[in-house]
Amino acid sequence: MSSFAERPFPPTAQRRLSISYAGVKRGALWLLGASSGFALIEPSPYEFVFLITLFVFALTGIRFSQKLLPLAVLLLSFNLGGILSLVPWMEDADAVRFMAVSIYLMITAIFVAGIMSQDAAGRLETLLRGYLFAAWCAGLAAILGYFDIAGLGSTFTLYGRASGTFKDPNVLGSFLVLPVVYVVQRMLSGQTDLPRGLFLLSVPLAALFLTFSRGAWGVLVVSGMTMVALTFLTAPNAKSRVRIATVALIAFMAMIVALLVALSFESIRSVFEVRASLDQDYDTGVTGRFGNQLRAIPMLLDAPNGFGPLRFRWIFNQADPHNVYINSFASYGWLGGLSWISLMAATCYVGWRLVFWRGRTQLHAIAIWSVLFVTILQGFQIDSDHWRHLYLMLGLVWGLVALGPGDRDQDRTS
Repeated sequence: MSSFAERPFPPTAQRRLSISYAGVKRGALWLLGASSGFALIEPSPYEFVFLITLFVFALTGIRFSQKLLPLAVLLLSFNLGGILSLVPWMEDADAVRFMAVSIYLMITAIFVAGIMSQDAAGRLETLLRGYLFAAWCAGLAAILGYFDIAGLGSTFTLYGRASGTFKDPNVLGSFLVLPVVYVVQRMLSGQTDLPRGLFLLSVPLAALFLTFSRGAWGVLVVSGMTMVALTFLTAPNAKSRVRIATVALIAFMAMIVALLVALSFESIRSVFEVRASLDQDYDTGVTGRFGNQLRAIPMLLDAPNGFGPLRFRWIFNQADPHNVYINSFASYGWLGGLSWISLMAATCYVGWRLVFWRGRTQLHAIAIWSVLFVTILQGFQIDSDHWRHLYLMLGLVWGLVALGPGDRDQDRTS
């Protein structure tokens, strides 16, 4: 069941050279994951590191399986719809930039899917460890900002909520879910002992809470429950299941204690009480979030080309759709909207099959899919079509699906 079996050291010089290439590639992937948590500036460090990573992998070639065609074709048609929708608004620099980012993110997803064809377990672990490092950096910034340490409140908070190295607390919160789920799973499977695991969880989990993002809280809870259930169901024996249940209970109790301690502070409790309400002022009413969505649907049914990238806010009082599925039709037209829905449906189909395939990457697949699946559902309450971590998870899931059951290429490291 373990995804971290040791590799024997190859005896030949040629093989040592191959391992060297693999090490460089893994190093590039760690940097890619580590840079993913810095999004205060555009272009962000992630963009530059991605170009470096692309160059490193292109030197020795990237293999693309035919099984990646649905991902590539649906993302391409999604962006083609956006380009057609952009045509009347080419003079709008923001709209052009919006579509450029969409195309770039498409490339990142396809690239990540392609590189999983070799050394999948090693590359996944390296990438996720880099992601955890990014979560710590973003989380520390969020905590320092929330408590206005060294005057960082104005830089790392927004509307009294921790935003860290992101522009939006909601995006930071969602970004932090995967590393939290990843660390909890390592504790469940015995790959990380309990004290070290709780330490690794401390900063990302505290920062996620301080974002006061209802969506991120929900994604964390449902993703965590899904991961625990799948890890339990696919455990190799009864002893493993007992450990999973015990550690999950201890981790849950520790999180409850931490929550109660946090809520003992009046400044935190007052914001929590407001944010925990499901009835926010900007959600309700004809011009609220849900009212705008309902009014937009009949308008979009009469607009095959959509409203145009970023044009929704011009029609509905500077408010964004806050629903990626409505936004896919509004910004990318019917072609883009249908493509996005088809991609999410296809991803759900292959993702739920993937988590039950035995192999060295099964634990990774469970952790990633548990978060991605709930993030796909979260799209009904937020615009997630420009989230870097969403495209990263999409690429990883499709890349693992292309391997097939049993991770048949588990010994290739070139």
